[in-house]
Amino acid sequence: MDILFLLIPLSVALALIIIAALGWAVWRGQFEGIDAEAQRILEAD
Repeated sequence: MDILFLLIPLSVALALIIIAALGWAVWRGQFEGIDAEAQRILEAD
């Protein structure tokens, strides 16, 4: 039971870190132009 007092805050902190990393990636434009990369792969060089 004592381990829950450690694991619950750690899991909440990890979830917040993941949400912050995803927000940072979206804010910086990481997911802009996803279709362009798919088209680039299909084009012949």
